[in-house]
Amino acid sequence: MKIRIARIGFIVTFLWVFTSAMGQSFSQSVPNPFLEFQNVEGHSDKFDFFFGAPNRYSENSAYDWLEVVNVYLSSAKKIADSSAIQSYEIIRAKIYSDLEDFDKSVNLANGLYENKELLPENQKRAILNILDDSYANLKLYDKQIEVREAKINEGFNENISFYDIYAAIGLYEEARNRYIMEVKPTIADNDSFSLAKYHNQIGDYLRLDNSERVAISEYKKALGYLEVFINSISVDKTEQELFESDMLKAIINGNIGKCHVQLNEYREAVPLLESSIAALEDAPGAKSKRKIVENTLDLAEAHLQLENYREAKTYLDRQFDSISVFQEIKKNRLLAAYYDKNESYRRASFFYKRNERLKDSLETNESSVLKQQLVAIVANEDLENSQRMFEEQKSANELIRNEMQAKEDSFNLVLISLFFTLLGFAGLVYAYLKSIKNQRLIAEQKHIIESSLTEKDSLLKEIHHRVKNNLQMVSSLLSLQTKNTRSKAAIAALEEGKSRVKAMALIHQKLYQNDDLSVIEMQGYIESLINSVQSVYKKGGHNISITIDAEGTELDIDRAIPFGLILNELVSNSFKYAFPESDENGKIYIHLRKNGEQGYFEYSDNGIGLPDDTDERTHSSMGLRLINRLVNQLQSKLNVDRSNDGVRFWFNFS
Repeated sequence: MKIRIARIGFIVTFLWVFTSAMGQSFSQSVPNPFLEFQNVEGHSDKFDFFFGAPNRYSENSAYDWLEVVNVYLSSAKKIADSSAIQSYEIIRAKIYSDLEDFDKSVNLANGLYENKELLPENQKRAILNILDDSYANLKLYDKQIEVREAKINEGFNENISFYDIYAAIGLYEEARNRYIMEVKPTIADNDSFSLAKYHNQIGDYLRLDNSERVAISEYKKALGYLEVFINSISVDKTEQELFESDMLKAIINGNIGKCHVQLNEYREAVPLLESSIAALEDAPGAKSKRKIVENTLDLAEAHLQLENYREAKTYLDRQFDSISVFQEIKKNRLLAAYYDKNESYRRASFFYKRNERLKDSLETNESSVLKQQLVAIVANEDLENSQRMFEEQKSANELIRNEMQAKEDSFNLVLISLFFTLLGFAGLVYAYLKSIKNQRLIAEQKHIIESSLTEKDSLLKEIHHRVKNNLQMVSSLLSLQTKNTRSKAAIAALEEGKSRVKAMALIHQKLYQNDDLSVIEMQGYIESLINSVQSVYKKGGHNISITIDAEGTELDIDRAIPFGLILNELVSNSFKYAFPESDENGKIYIHLRKNGEQGYFEYSDNGIGLPDDTDERTHSSMGLRLINRLVNQLQSKLNVDRSNDGVRFWFNFS
């Protein structure tokens, strides 16, 4: 026994030493960019390391980086080292952009660029790239165009194009055509990684333009090129390229999943979207976060359509640091559909109404903002054309300086081009001003329509209020007549008539108290009706246990009035006849449900039941004849069950 315990102790000790050694070895083998940054000497080398780090937030968050950079910045300010201050301020601007605080990032970067004459080339380039990304995320495309013009003026001509701005404002076909013309010629046939990014981008433009099948073929081409790049042993790959290839693969899988969702192929979409989200959660930056939000909403939609409601709700309940208005609208739409399918109609209505408010706000601003961006892009293209023509003119003058006539002709050509450019711009301004006038007219008409609808609702409420008051007056007249009548049969008949009038008056009262004048919420109405009937039969019904199951059921007035009268008769009969000796253990159960076009009604009590000659009495009893006629009015047939204790009535209706 002692030998066995010693062996176990030796094995445990060996495993502990082995795992500790492996843990230390693993932690030493995985580089930590945050620690490496702090070990780099000099602000200039720190600047280069930060912007060259492939995955700077892999071990520490952007907030950790911001904290340590603020310490370096504070030290630089104490010794008034302006060069170091510039370096750390630019790094801060980039970190704020990564944290999606784009306003603060833009303010910092613009302040630094005001002293561009004092900045080295790598810092100018970094600032302009920060401004380019931040303005794109803020959807300030006119400002983004200015930044790209500044890049051209500074000589940073690589990768300067405008196809991404066309895509951002929804001109996907134009964006794709420009992307193909500008990018495809720059990619070498053996550059597999660049070809993968190229085909993924083409797929994006096709997917957004609702060409999902063609988009999937482009995405699969991108995956093929990516596999060639990853498996190639002849090409040395940097850590940055390996990281980017993993992220690109995750993005492509997510894009294919989104295509399947658009094509209603939900089962194919689910595994692709799940794998994409899992991979992208390890990646920093605003782009990865946006992709996670997009993929999560598409995954929720797929589960919703597959009736996996619990999984769909789990994804819809996820909280995101940043979500666009369009994504918020999509999330609200999916939540409304979820609650609709689970018959929580009030919750569904809440999200439908929230979306209507968002859409109204979006439609008010979207049109004018879009036109401003289009004007900015057109103006930019005119500027590019004018600049290109000026360069051509300058080259021609240098080649044929002695040919004055050619110079004069070229100058006239420039004047004519400028004239037509100004004429076109004036046409755009005129069209823009005309669109503003049309929008104002539309807004005025919308206001008139809304005022008319409000007035109509007020009139309808007033009508229902007056009908209710008139019915109450009829009820009061019946009460007066009761007091002046000595016949017990007449008094009973008048009391029954008064109860029926109250049931109808209650319908109109509920209608004018509702925001929605077209339907009545039946749970509250039935409760009020029961109280009204109890007030008529003061000596009975107060000890009876009444269960009402009609929560969430709404009926229009054409159905609500027959139901009210039917219930009035049934409850009155139970109070009068079902419990002749004692109602201590009396029970009444009322069930009402409507699902789409089909409905079901059930009423039961545990009283003494109906007498044996009920069928003969049906023809002579006013209450039973009224119930049958009202059920016929609902295009149904009344069913009666007397097999158990008490009695049970039920029928289906449409």
